[in-house]
Amino acid sequence: MKWRAYPADILPLWVAEMDVNLAPTVASAIHSAVDRGDTGYPHGTAYAEAVAEFASQRWNWHDLEVGRTAIVPDVMLGVVELLRLVTDRGDAVIVNSPVYAPFYAFVSHDNRRVIEAPLGVDGRIDMETLEQAFARARQSSGNVAYLLCNPHNPTGAVHTVDELSEIAQLAGRFGVRVVSDEIHAPLVMSGARFTPYLSVPGAENAFSLMSASKAWNLCGIKAAVAIAGAEAATDLRRMPEEVSHGPSHLGVISHTEAFRGGGDWLDAVLQGLDANRTLLGGLVEQYLPGVKYLWPQGTYLAWLDCRALGFTERAADGLAVVSDLSGPARWFRDHARVALSSGHVFGTGGDGHVRINFATSQAILTEAVSRMGRALADMH
Repeated sequence: MKWRAYPADILPLWVAEMDVNLAPTVASAIHSAVDRGDTGYPHGTAYAEAVAEFASQRWNWHDLEVGRTAIVPDVMLGVVELLRLVTDRGDAVIVNSPVYAPFYAFVSHDNRRVIEAPLGVDGRIDMETLEQAFARARQSSGNVAYLLCNPHNPTGAVHTVDELSEIAQLAGRFGVRVVSDEIHAPLVMSGARFTPYLSVPGAENAFSLMSASKAWNLCGIKAAVAIAGAEAATDLRRMPEEVSHGPSHLGVISHTEAFRGGGDWLDAVLQGLDANRTLLGGLVEQYLPGVKYLWPQGTYLAWLDCRALGFTERAADGLAVVSDLSGPARWFRDHARVALSSGHVFGTGGDGHVRINFATSQAILTEAVSRMGRALADMH
């Protein structure tokens, strides 16, 4: 999709896939399954066991109990199923905008109301704003849920232990159930450390979702794990059995192997992403004067504030089927032949911004940003 959705002369730095070869240990696991004809339905707890081992080794989180997990088709479908367990139609779900655009679509399509608690100017959660959103939602809704993005997409913020603990305290005070999307959890670079939401005090009645799809580039082989806190296990057991039939069996096999045996490959990728993160900062400074680069702590996505360029948001054209483009993203596509994610689809606070995927070769990243710079220079 990343490389085929746009014409061949457009460099695609939009959708969240990495330009990397598959981890050899994962490729071997898939080949072995195919060779023995193991292509039936998924079964068992191997995936959750692998996540638990990884969490213990990488994050010092030793309390992930396999008995409080379930496999789900992918993270966003898992989000929907978990929200169904703790909210009803018409109930409120709080998000921190700007945030991953499907949060809005999946929540609203399931007849829940999205309430925004915008991030601060630093791209991090503003606790006062979040508290106000919790209070507003509690006044207008029977059940309230909070869909947390940890690490945050698109700003790349990696929430600290203190931040997550404060969220848990607020959620407890207002009776808000937390669902934490932790799909980018393994993708945290030097200078930050990932903290699982369920590991902080007060998060016992919350849920999280984890997957190997982003960190090991397995988006097309779908599977994820839903994890319940100690006080949410009874809720998780109410999840319909058919949900566990949705993940790909090859997905479960490959994701399990990624968490269990893909650590060295991941470390190499993180080293490359760290270098690209630094490279991108220099390229923005060199080629895109006036554009502000929000330094990401995690993910492989960077948030660029292009408001000083003066591009107004306007409706997308026929390529909306690919990505709903307006403002700077549309301009850079048309004039620089670089595809970025348009900031306005991420909700309040996204206008005038673009999200750039820097998980590509340094040559492509350099060419893309220099194209953007040349296009701006030609405009002037």
